[in-house]
Amino acid sequence: MGSIIGFAVAALVIGYFLGSIPFGLIFAQMAGVGDIRKTGSGNIGATNVLRSGKRWAAAATLLFDGGKGAVAVLAGLYLAGDVGAIYGGLGAFLGHLYPVWLKFKGGKGVATFLGIALALFWPVGVATCATWLAGARLFRVSSLSALIAAALTPAYFYFAGLPLYAALMAGLAVLIFYTHRANIRRLLKGQEPKIGK
Repeated sequence: MGSIIGFAVAALVIGYFLGSIPFGLIFAQMAGVGDIRKTGSGNIGATNVLRSGKRWAAAATLLFDGGKGAVAVLAGLYLAGDVGAIYGGLGAFLGHLYPVWLKFKGGKGVATFLGIALALFWPVGVATCATWLAGARLFRVSSLSALIAAALTPAYFYFAGLPLYAALMAGLAVLIFYTHRANIRRLLKGQEPKIGK
């Protein structure tokens, strides 16, 4: 039991440092944008990178931000089974939101959330991605699509017979709502920008 806890804590730490890699900042600089924190919303995520007009950098940010969540889950799964996967995913998510390299000011966690969901149980991850895409197509608002997907994902895991994963994703969904609090205020006022504008 003690060794499992030790490996789970190791997964948490590994996940945190993976999650704290600011890929949006890195790819934006590679694309010649400079410090993405001084552009658009100031966020280091793929949506803000896309606002810079560098589509390849935004796509790379989305892929790598999701990938670091997935890798953290798989590393945790290898170290300590389901418990390790949960700790790894949690670590990656917290690392993305609060990266030590950026004075604990990171992204909003959507891509990393998707990567975690895919690695925990890929059919649910696909359902989460499909929910985001459906919301984006219907409402044309990125933040609203993300909130809908985050809110429904715990239910997807629960009905798939994975209550521990559902509990993890419920906690992460709460954090996503917290990181999107400014977006929620704009949504309520009808001021949130549409995708492509």
